[in-house]
Amino acid sequence: MKASKLFSAVATAVLCLAQGTVSAQTQDIQRKEAEFVNDYMTPTRIIKVEGNINDPEALLQPFNGQVSTSERRVSMFKSEKGVKASILLDFGKEIHGGLQIVTAISDKTTPHVRICLGESVSEALSSTEEAGTTATNEHSLRDFEVTLPWLGAFEIGNSGFRFARIDLLTEDFNLPIRAIRAIARYRDIPYLGSFKCSDDRLNQIWQTGAYTVHLNMQDYVWDGIKRDRLVWIGDMHPEVMTIGTVFGDHSVVKKSLDYARDNTPATGWMNGICSYSLWWIIIQHHLYYNFGDLEYLKEQQSYLADLLRNVIKNMDGSKENYKDGRFIDWPSADLPDVIHAGLQAISVRALEAGAEMAQWLGDAALQKECTDAAQELRKYVPDHVGNKQAAALLSIENMLDAQEAGQIIAKDDAKDFSSFMGYYMLEGLAKAGLYDEAFKCISDYWGTMLDLGATTFWEDFSYDKAANAGRIDEIVPEGKYDIHADGGRYCYVGLRHSFCHGWASGPTAFLSEHVLGVTPAEVGFKKIKVQPQLGSLEWAEGTVPTPKGVITVSHKKAADGSVKSVVTVPKGIKVVDKAKGMKVKKAKKVKSTCCKESCNK
Repeated sequence: MKASKLFSAVATAVLCLAQGTVSAQTQDIQRKEAEFVNDYMTPTRIIKVEGNINDPEALLQPFNGQVSTSERRVSMFKSEKGVKASILLDFGKEIHGGLQIVTAISDKTTPHVRICLGESVSEALSSTEEAGTTATNEHSLRDFEVTLPWLGAFEIGNSGFRFARIDLLTEDFNLPIRAIRAIARYRDIPYLGSFKCSDDRLNQIWQTGAYTVHLNMQDYVWDGIKRDRLVWIGDMHPEVMTIGTVFGDHSVVKKSLDYARDNTPATGWMNGICSYSLWWIIIQHHLYYNFGDLEYLKEQQSYLADLLRNVIKNMDGSKENYKDGRFIDWPSADLPDVIHAGLQAISVRALEAGAEMAQWLGDAALQKECTDAAQELRKYVPDHVGNKQAAALLSIENMLDAQEAGQIIAKDDAKDFSSFMGYYMLEGLAKAGLYDEAFKCISDYWGTMLDLGATTFWEDFSYDKAANAGRIDEIVPEGKYDIHADGGRYCYVGLRHSFCHGWASGPTAFLSEHVLGVTPAEVGFKKIKVQPQLGSLEWAEGTVPTPKGVITVSHKKAADGSVKSVVTVPKGIKVVDKAKGMKVKKAKKVKSTCCKESCNK
């Protein structure tokens, strides 16, 4: 965190509290502002210039934030009748935030410009006014017109983007621009978790997944920073797994869960989707088991009991029988047999999680109801119909032979993977012991997004379209497939498609859990298991955040194929299940990774 900002916010709050002049709401705002920061980013390159712009490279020069009356170097936009001056800039990576335009002295005082933000070059070159376009201003404005000040700085925008196009609309006008900078808004929080291994591609994927979720940790946990900037609880499950892996027990998760709870009667379904209420139950179980916050779990008790009983009411003997909101993920949205198999498995998982939470809360009656219902559902196993989503979900709940499921998931490698359910497919491969196959799918599916220019992971990715696709950070050449403008379906058609979606971060959680091999063996990480799975990797190392501090691990494969490991644990953590030859040390103090350093990798 920036010390000056933190000190200023805290000092002001303390002074006002002492004077009795600050409301609770103001205190919350101050705390929030102390954690969020704005970073100003200079463009890394110019992609396209149209019309008359003198010295466009001036915009690539650093700017100290203060314009003067005698700027020595500016980029002069000259607009003539029928010919717009236009520039397309690349800021190097996806951010959440807005844009700053700084003008020098000009002849007139009210130049009018158009700003178009994009997660891809194609999107930045689009217009919401074109007939038949899939570009939208839904959820966040990314295509708009503004009036700039004379000799001053103008800031606007609150969206997800990497590219920005600026068109001078005022005709017969010379506009001197000193700077155009992106304003990245994010939580300045440490990366407590880390991961490195002998495969640099997996390292980059781990970091990109962490960064994708980091951007979506705004006032709540969103699933996308351009679209949808909403709390979708099912989408949150992979995000929660990644947040715990990277940032530990962060309050924004509980805030988002409470938001969904408070806005959904227990007799209904969160976000109108039955599986999303099931994921809410599963997330609550995960949070308590990993972080041990019993007081928070007790706050959920009444609603949790009502919701679990509503789930049980939607059983028809041994089968799930939800009447509405039937959804697993987008690629399976038109496959009722897959949805049925998935809902059966997720229901078992939610009810068994509910039974264990009821036990922790001392509610014997609810525990029995959930246990009985889950046992009844286990009597019936739907057909997986050869589908990777269905096979993965059934296998994870021990409702399908792990080896059979593994063969289905591994078939044709990353073909038919999805950004959301891909995480569970990886878990299915791990359950079958197919770790190298999982690494290959990660490298092929998520890695190909990186090959196409991604700096964050996407809402969906049609892997079969990649071979003939143009990069998202270039103007798509003639004859190449435009993966953004021409792709997508359902609600994410074309340019409406989100290119920063937290549910796609699954490999980050997966790699830390399985390769580093650290998992809790008791509530709150009081006891842990350390069973690394390197597959063909030569070495791996990293850190794992826990309520008691950060665990550090290092695994190295010896010449005979055995793995030599060193695990350093904080006080209060006991290793109860470890690999042969593993050394356990007590931690002194582990320094976390600086947020800014992690974001800039």
